[in-house]
Amino acid sequence: METIIGRTAPGAKVGEGPIWSARDGCLYWVDILGNALHAYYLQSGSTRTWSFRQHVCWIIEREKGGFILGLADGIYTLRLEPFAMTHLATLFPAESQNRLNDAKADNLGRIWAGSTHMPQTEKSGAFYRLNTDLTTVEVDGPYQIANGPTFSADHRKVYHTDSAESDVFVFDLIDGELANKRRFVHFQWDWGAPDGMTTDAQGGIWIAHWGGGRISRFTESGELDFDIPIPARQVTSLCFAGNDLDRLFVTTAALDQPSDRLAGTLFEVTGDALRGHTGLPTQNFKG
Repeated sequence: METIIGRTAPGAKVGEGPIWSARDGCLYWVDILGNALHAYYLQSGSTRTWSFRQHVCWIIEREKGGFILGLADGIYTLRLEPFAMTHLATLFPAESQNRLNDAKADNLGRIWAGSTHMPQTEKSGAFYRLNTDLTTVEVDGPYQIANGPTFSADHRKVYHTDSAESDVFVFDLIDGELANKRRFVHFQWDWGAPDGMTTDAQGGIWIAHWGGGRISRFTESGELDFDIPIPARQVTSLCFAGNDLDRLFVTTAALDQPSDRLAGTLFEVTGDALRGHTGLPTQNFKG
């Protein structure tokens, strides 16, 4: 029996970027356009929110403590107790009308992050890497809506999307560098657009369907394995969590969905829906 449980109230404008923190026993995720960082504590079921003065695009744990935070205008260090932020890097000029959009750390402790054109009318976004020595490099582009990086279970591939073109790409990781970009899967018109992604321990790639009201698991060869309906249309990202990485959480967006009463809810998918699949440990930034 499968069950979809709402773990928070609806209303997040663009819930995104969930990460499991074993250190803190919680799931962190952001509301990009709501300028907020949220935490959901698995044991108590309680939540906590931190507000910001600009769009909050992603958060990644830092191995030495605290976090690395992607805000609309650049990358920052973050400590929550006591609250403190320090600017690390600016990746593009303000006049570009771009902002950061989604990111993950790899097994070498580097961060891979995309950007998007804010009006989403130009293909001016890109894919970047923040190295552990705090240098940054643009590794691919252009993109209109760069989204959802994830890595293969053996750490030999990087998956990345351009949501505007409904394409998911895969790159080989050779000596830590991108090579051999090709299409992994193209979303059909009635699937919505590919958004955030995660990888399970069995090698499957899970993708959120923006505008499609579901999440899907794809095999390593790019074949659709199965999908799970989510009771909100704008599904943005997903993440395995918990001590055994056997709980799957899904973020959604209320943006442009006035009649969708559950839009912007953080959901948990439970029961047989996961078909025994479990997640991979969260990778942290090692710089």
